Order: sequence, then C-alpha cells, then structure tokens
Amino acid sequence: MSNEGIEGLVLKIDLSALAANWTTLADLVRPVECSAVVKADAYGIGIEHAVPALWEAGCRTFFVAVPSEGVSTRRAAPESTIYLLNSFAPEWAEACRAHHLRPVLASFPAVEAWARLAPGQPSGLQVDTGMNRLGLSPQEAIELARRPDLVAAASPRLVMSHFACADQPGHPMNLAQLALFREVRKEFPSLLASIANSAGIYLGADAYFDLVRPGIALYGAEFLRQRPPLATVVTAKARIMQVHEVPAGETIGYGAGKLLREDTRVAVLAAGYADGYHRLAGSRDGRNGASVFVRGQRAPIVGRVSMDLIAIDVSGIVGVVEGDWAELFGPNLPIDEAAGAADTVGYEFLTQLSRRAAREYLRGPT
Repeated sequence: MSNEGIEGLVLKIDLSALAANWTTLADLVRPVECSAVVKADAYGIGIEHAVPALWEAGCRTFFVAVPSEGVSTRRAAPESTIYLLNSFAPEWAEACRAHHLRPVLASFPAVEAWARLAPGQPSGLQVDTGMNRLGLSPQEAIELARRPDLVAAASPRLVMSHFACADQPGHPMNLAQLALFREVRKEFPSLLASIANSAGIYLGADAYFDLVRPGIALYGAEFLRQRPPLATVVTAKARIMQVHEVPAGETIGYGAGKLLREDTRVAVLAAGYADGYHRLAGSRDGRNGASVFVRGQRAPIVGRVSMDLIAIDVSGIVGVVEGDWAELFGPNLPIDEAAGAADTVGYEFLTQLSRRAAREYLRGPT
C-alpha cells in the first residue's frame, strides 16, 4: 500500500535495482568475487533491507564501518563474511567475537590488540598506498610480514588498500597505488587481496585482484566521471502543500535572497534540509539552485531551502495543484544533479536521507 496519503515526503527504494546493480558489477569482474559496501546503513537505504536483497542476488561478503553496522548485517545475512573498515578498538572485541566480525586492522597497535584479544580469529589488513587515511604504511606492512607469530595471532584473511583517484582513470596516482599494493601483496601471498572500489572496477582487470568492493555504484549515484550511473535505486517525492501567485518585486524565503523579476506561480513542497535536502540547493539572486520534476517538467527552486519546506517556480507548468507530487531526485532527475547544486555529492544526499519520510521498498520500477 502506498504511503503517499500519510506523509509529506516519500522515499521509494527499489531493491531490484540495487540487486541488479550488484549483478552488473559481479558479471563484469567474474570470476573475481564482488562484495558489497553497506556502511552508513547501506548508504541510507537501510541495512535490514539492502543486505537480504544483495544476499539473494549472490553477494556473500559485506563491508561496514563499525561494529553496530556489522551486527545489523549479521542479523540480515547470518552466513555472510563481514569486514569492519574502520580498523579496531579494544572495546569492540566482545562484539566482534560474538558476531564473527572481521576488523580491517590499520595500525600496529590495532594488530597487536586484535592478536591479544581475539587470537586466531579472522581479520583483515589495511595498507595505505597514498590515500593517507587509515592503514599501515607499506614499510609497516612489510615489517609485519616479518613477524609470523604476530601475523598468525592476528589471523588476517585479506589485505586491502583504497584508491584515492579512481574516479579519474588517467590520474597518475592510480598506477602508483597499484604498484605499491602489488609489492605489499607479495609479502602476504596466502591472503586475498583487494583495492578496487566502485570506480576502481572500471580501471580494468589489473585492479581486481581477488575481490572488489563496490559501494556508491550499487545505490545508483555517480561514481565515475563521464560515465552514467547504474540503475536508480532511490526516488524522493515531496507533496505540494500550496500553490499561489507571487507578484513581481516580492522576495521568496529566508533572507529575502531571491527577488522575483516577474509575476510567479509558486508551489511549496513538504520537504527541506531536515530531510537531508541540503540548504545550499536553494537559489538566490545571482545563483541558480536545483530543480525538481513536476508533471513531466523541471521546476527550479526559488529562494532558500527551509527546514521543512521548499518553494519552486511552476509558472510554466500547466495544472499544478495542491496534493501533486514533485520528484526531488530519481529517474527523471539524477541525485548527483541535485547534490551538485548544493556543492556536494550524491553520497552525502544518500547517507542523509530523511528519517521522517515514509519509505516504500519496491521490487520493481519506481
């Protein structure tokens, strides 16, 4: 049953599209294993919904950030392999042991703590090849390989790294990181190896190693410059609460930042920055904002995005009335376009999806 009669904002989440996106990538890299990154509550769509759909499609290995996400993933896919990307803190040991979570160890203290607190239980190793975020340096990884007792106690099953510039296929860092990672991998010949994220998959088979780790590509947002995203997974629709005429010379919204140069028909939507639709997506004099999609046409946002409301210009669209629905992003208006108007990326819009919106989980087109 549709929730469009209950809420002002509805998120339609197509789990078939999510599964199809995973299958597209899995087929591309076969016979290499394709995992799924489901951190940040499966990029905002809900681990409890996303993980079973991915498991049914054939995914067996999942990556999350922290133990609470790992516990949710374990409930959703009891037989899966689950890695924690944010390394390891000693306070996590009990949860990791109880739920068979594998921390991706990123420092010598983390390796030593895991070896002490969960000896012989599987883990992973993170090696920093140029991102300068989490990870052992290549030299530290080589030093670790020279300590077989510590390696045996930490029991890594996977050695991994992360591309910094894979969304720019010609960037020299990609080849430099691959070269470093190959050198480190030689020190751990019995471990699975992984470096390719969503964009990294499209660098070609040299980047596949034993396992690829798509994240954003699964959720239908842009992941590679000059390449269209995969199937749309999330559609956000907001109800039109009022339609009224505003004469030329009036302003719209907080700060009176948008002066109307001509008579304008304005529709007001029941959504705002409290729903994760960023304030910067609005418009002001001298700066265009995002658009939405109403009755088959685009309608620009006028004025600032408020906490709960957005004003749009529907002057050129026939028949718009209170109770109509406007697509904020979805198949007719890519999420990255909306995010770009707010000077951010689709990742941020997805991971901040509204908590108060009605959610419909679909097994077909939105």
